[in-house]
Amino acid sequence: MRAAIRWALADLRAQRGEAFFLVLATAGIIVSLLLAGALLNYAANPWQRVFAQSNGAHVWIHTKATADTGGLAELGGVAAVSGPYRTATTTIERGGVSATVELRAAGPTPPTVARPLVGPGHWLDPRSGDGVVLESSAARALFAEPGDSLRVAAPGGPARTLRVTGVADTAEPQYRAGETPGIGWVLPGTLRLVEPRADHLGQTVGLRISDPQDTDFTVQRAVTALGADQVTDVSTWQQARAEATGGDRVLGLLLGAFGLGALLAAALAIAGAISTRIRGHLRDISILKAIGFTPAQVVRMFLIEHLSLALLGVGAGAVLTEVFGPRLPGRTGDALQLWQTLPGHAWIPAAVPAGALLLISATTAAAAWRAGRVPPVPVTRAAVPSGRRIPGTVGRALRLRLPPGVVLGWRGAFHRPLRSLGAVGRLAVPLLLITVALGAWTTLDDFEHHPQQVGLAAALTVRGGHLDTASVRPLLAGRPEVTAAYPGVEVAALVPGQTGTIRLRGIGTDGRPYPFAVADGRPPSGPDEAVAGQGLLDLIDAKVGDWVRMTVGGTPQILHIVGRSIEPEHSGRVISTSLDTLRDREPALQPDFYQLVLKPGADPGAVRADLVRSTHGQYDVVEIGNPAGALSSVRGVIVGLVVVLGFIGLAELSTTIAAIERDRRRDLLALKAIGLTPRQIMTVIVSGTGFIALAASVVGIAAGVVATDWLINLEGRSSGIGWGIAQSSPPVVLCAIAVAAVAGAVAVSLVPAARSVRQRLADTLSDTL
Repeated sequence: MRAAIRWALADLRAQRGEAFFLVLATAGIIVSLLLAGALLNYAANPWQRVFAQSNGAHVWIHTKATADTGGLAELGGVAAVSGPYRTATTTIERGGVSATVELRAAGPTPPTVARPLVGPGHWLDPRSGDGVVLESSAARALFAEPGDSLRVAAPGGPARTLRVTGVADTAEPQYRAGETPGIGWVLPGTLRLVEPRADHLGQTVGLRISDPQDTDFTVQRAVTALGADQVTDVSTWQQARAEATGGDRVLGLLLGAFGLGALLAAALAIAGAISTRIRGHLRDISILKAIGFTPAQVVRMFLIEHLSLALLGVGAGAVLTEVFGPRLPGRTGDALQLWQTLPGHAWIPAAVPAGALLLISATTAAAAWRAGRVPPVPVTRAAVPSGRRIPGTVGRALRLRLPPGVVLGWRGAFHRPLRSLGAVGRLAVPLLLITVALGAWTTLDDFEHHPQQVGLAAALTVRGGHLDTASVRPLLAGRPEVTAAYPGVEVAALVPGQTGTIRLRGIGTDGRPYPFAVADGRPPSGPDEAVAGQGLLDLIDAKVGDWVRMTVGGTPQILHIVGRSIEPEHSGRVISTSLDTLRDREPALQPDFYQLVLKPGADPGAVRADLVRSTHGQYDVVEIGNPAGALSSVRGVIVGLVVVLGFIGLAELSTTIAAIERDRRRDLLALKAIGLTPRQIMTVIVSGTGFIALAASVVGIAAGVVATDWLINLEGRSSGIGWGIAQSSPPVVLCAIAVAAVAGAVAVSLVPAARSVRQRLADTLSDTL
């Protein structure tokens, strides 16, 4: 064992650069995998923790005030009921910031099912009739804390002043400006003061289900029992979880996919390095076997050497993540801080490096097994391979008087097809992953700088007051930064089968249609035509060209889906048509909001502030959120991944250069004998490495472009946004990747090539093995 360790240490000293790159690459891979695990836990655990601690409801049904919800507790599969609660939709304002909040009448004792988890402050006190407990996302939007005063008003009703008594977490869908109202809990008497009109009240009831997998069936039965005309909206635990985990889940999956891909690339690089070293140590292995080393001892030597490097890299990556990870800025640091407090943290940071080490060990053992099969008496190879003719491409290149060093480098790179194919494949894997990573960067840039291509043509939404053409026209007069204003209405609709609700949106008019981002089919242009998001198509198992029937407040609405639109909101469960189509059934329908399209380069924040100031707060002007904002931290991750993959590529290049240098060592005598200068001999080695890198670049980048479109579009479809959001990197960037790979290969091979030329050339036995 001592001799095996001494031999491994001596070999590592001789290959310091390659060993350094392998350690750095392995450490980077472990960091990526641990960050992926932390972000996936961060995406799921906060919501799951709140749902479990609050004994959350799986389904929330919003109905009219007249609906009889007493029979819901008797439905099969319903374990418990929360509510019903009387509700009123209000606008809450604090310090010039406003939000739409659904106030619920609750008692002085929190409910046992779907119990709000009060953090700062306390629950409702019957001695204080002006108190309100805000859900945490609504409180953040209003910058409200316990003790703050809020101005609360129902539509068309008088304004009241309420005081925040507490901020609570809940497992329901969180507040999203212009999309999902926030939640506030008040005493029943306070609700009557805020909204005294009984016909403006609603009702909300939560159902906790025995088997969460039966959610759709339970919703269908509940809607049937209540009557479709009584139900205004339905939300499920799947929707709430998806909204709560969206951005972090994508980031975690991205990190995990790249971490596993980088681990595969590192395993291939290690296998190639061991194979090359075995070929370089054939004489040493034969001598060791001749003096009594068994095949198991030989295999053990290579395992000790490479598992030591892997163990060092794995340990460094785990320690770096544990010590410095929580100090990272943004959600990544928050995710690691939360992860370290979870029960699973005790074994996951050990299991992930152990799994990576096991994969590297398996790859190392498979390659080292070849060393154990080397015979004690080396077999010499023929001075000239029998039957091998000069390739036609080499002959034509020589006749064209191309530099002989480049021509011989080409022949040296590919004269052993199987070895060359392996080298190209191993180097192509990190280049493929780099191409995919930069494609993800390009897609984020497209979301940020060309939002109209991903369904975000408008930048601002105007709500509140009495919105009609006469009132909006003076609002936009003299504002050159606003190019178009589209009136719209958005309501909840029951899907066929009444298993859930979707969003029915009427926006734009027949004369001035809204610019939908249509990926399949065409935009709506005639009566009853609509476009639907991918999430809706998957939910109801429909396709472009189908007619769909939905129910809005008990009234059926039948639309013809003529296209699939890119829908980044509501998980893609949106069907959109023109406002005129909805007015065919309800002529008196008035718009609930206007979406404003701004000129390119206009600042939405500045335009919003100007509109609010000029209208004296009469309207609620909200910026439309961009999904790219939730994924901004991906850019830093991509940079780190590219660096890690670069180290893996450098390690593979070191292996390739060592193989070329060894294979060409005996040929150097012949090259020198026929008159090649030392510089030309260096060109042979350098150009051979460059040709391998060029072939790997072509293969890796081409495969990366295909993989980019498939992977990103697959994630877009699974999230409901839809297929068609992927953007490959520009050709200039792809060419730059290839140039950087070839230039790096040439630069790294210069020093080994110069060292080979300076060495004393001798036709020894080791060069004939």
